[in-house]
Amino acid sequence: MLKKEHYIKIKKIIFISMILVPAIPFISALSIGYYYFTTSLEDSTISSLERIVGDHGHMIDAFLNERKSNIEFILHSYELDTLTDNRMLQNIFKKLKQEFPAFIDLGIFNKDGIHIAYHGPYELIGKDYGDKEWFKEVMEKEQYISDIFLGYRKTPHFIIALKKNDKKNPWVIRATIDTFMFNKLVKEVRIGKTGEAYIINKDGILQTEPRSGGILMEKPEDNSKYLKPHTGINILNQDKKYVYATTWLKNNNWMLIARQEKSDAFKAVNKASKLIIYISITWGICIIFAVFLITERIIRLLKNMDMEKEQLNQQLIGASRLAELGEMAAGFAHEINNPLQIIQSEQSLMELNLSELIETEQLKCSEFIDELKDSIKQIKLQIFRCSKITQQILKFGRQSEPEKKEIDLKVFIPEIIEMISKKAFVHGIEIKQNIALNITPVYGDTSQLQQVLLNLFNNAIDAILERHGTSGGKLIVKSELKNNKDIEINISDNGIGINPENLEKIFSPFFTTKSVGKGTGLGLSVCYGIINNMGGKMEVNSQVNIGTTFSISFPVYT
Repeated sequence: MLKKEHYIKIKKIIFISMILVPAIPFISALSIGYYYFTTSLEDSTISSLERIVGDHGHMIDAFLNERKSNIEFILHSYELDTLTDNRMLQNIFKKLKQEFPAFIDLGIFNKDGIHIAYHGPYELIGKDYGDKEWFKEVMEKEQYISDIFLGYRKTPHFIIALKKNDKKNPWVIRATIDTFMFNKLVKEVRIGKTGEAYIINKDGILQTEPRSGGILMEKPEDNSKYLKPHTGINILNQDKKYVYATTWLKNNNWMLIARQEKSDAFKAVNKASKLIIYISITWGICIIFAVFLITERIIRLLKNMDMEKEQLNQQLIGASRLAELGEMAAGFAHEINNPLQIIQSEQSLMELNLSELIETEQLKCSEFIDELKDSIKQIKLQIFRCSKITQQILKFGRQSEPEKKEIDLKVFIPEIIEMISKKAFVHGIEIKQNIALNITPVYGDTSQLQQVLLNLFNNAIDAILERHGTSGGKLIVKSELKNNKDIEINISDNGIGINPENLEKIFSPFFTTKSVGKGTGLGLSVCYGIINNMGGKMEVNSQVNIGTTFSISFPVYT
C-alpha cells in the first residue's frame, strides 16, 4: 500500500495536470475573444464619435455658408445707392433677420473702409475700418469670415464680409452674427453623458464655450496637441481622461473638437470587460473546485483500490493457509486412523480376554468387573467416534475429480449437521431440522455439496454469535419438495443479517463483510458456482438484526 506522501504527490500531479490542460486553451480562447470583442466595441465607439464630429462639422460649415449666401444674395441683388438708403437697408435687414434671427446688424463700407451705411443697435456710421485686418483681407480676397472678437462693441462676435467688385467704386457689405446663438448651436452637441463639442481657431483660442467650462476667446492649456494639420477627422486616444475627435472648419481656420470622458465613451467596453473578468473568475473558481473534488475522488478510489488489493492479498494468504491446513488435517486424520485401528484391535482383545476369564470363572462377577466392562464399552464408543470424525475429515479433504451420483438428502443433511452440532452446542445455538420424508434424491458430487452446506452452517453460526453471543441463537435447516418440481433446502438463522447494499454483491468473488483475517470472500462465490454446476439455484433473503435465509433448490432428479 502506498504511503501518505505518495498519495499527496499523485494528488498534486493530477490536480496541476487537470488545471493546466484545460486552462491553456481556455485562457487562449478567452484572451483572443476578449481582445477582438473589446477592440470591436472601442472601434464602434470611436466610429460613433467620428460620425458625430463629421455630421456637426458639416452642419457648422453649412451654417456659415448659408449665412454667407444670405449676404451674397444682398450683394448681387442691390446696388450701392439702394443699400446706402437707411430705410431700404432697414427693410433688407428686417427680411434677413426674419429668415435667420442670428444676424445682429448689417453695414456697408466704401473702398476706404468708412462705414457709410449701417442698421443695428450701435452708432457705427462714419467709423474708419481701413486699417483693420478683416477689411484688408476682404478687399484682397473678396470674402472674409472672422474669428470671435470684441471690436468697438466690447462684446464677443464674429462677422461675415463680402466685396462688390465695382470697377469705379468697389464696396463691402458686412453682417455681424450673434455669437450667443452660434455658441448655443455648437454647445448643444451631445455625446453620451459627458461628451461635448467646442470650436477653437488656428491659434487655439476658444470660439465657442465648452459645456464643461471655459471662457470664450481664451486659450485653454495644451491645445497644441489638437492643432496639428490633418484632413478629415482625427482621433486622439492617448489622453488618460478623454478621447478626442477633431476636424478643421472654415478653410482650416477653425477646428471643431469633440471630446468624451473615456469612462463614458468606453462604458460598454468597461462593462463587458468587468463581466468577462467576473465570469472568468467565477468559472475559474468552479473549475478549480470541480478539479479538486474530482482529484479527491480519484485519490479516494486509488486508496480504496490499494486497500482492496491489500485485503485481497491477505485473503489469498488466508485461503492458502486454509488449503494447507486442510491438507495437513487430512494427513493428520490419516495418521491418527492407524493408531485408532491398533487401539480398536487391543480393545477387542481386552474384551475377548475378559469374556473368557469370566466364562472360565477365573474372575468372579463383581462391581469391579462391571466397571471394567463399562470402561471397555466407553473405549469402544470413543474409538468409533474418533474413527467417524477422521473419516469425515478424510472425505472432506480428499482432492479428486467431482463424482456425480444420487444423494439422499434425508441421510446426507443430518450427517452434515452432526459435523457442526458440537460447535453449535458449545456456543449455545439451538439447531432445528425439518427434513421432509417425501423428498427425492438429488444428483451431484457429495463432497462439493458437503462443502456448500458446511460453509453456510459456519456462516450462520458466525452471524448468530455476532448478534446473540452464546445464548439465544437458532439455526433452522429445512428441506421439502415444492410443487413436485423442485427440492428446496433452506438454512435460516436469527443472526446479524446482511445490509441491503451488500445483498447484490454477496456472491461476488473476494467480497466479504468480515474483518481482515476472518474471511476470504471466496466461500459464497465458490458455493454459488458449485450449486450452478449441479443445475441448481442459490438465493438469499436477509434483514438486518432479524436474520438470513439461504435457499438452495434442485430440480427433481429423474
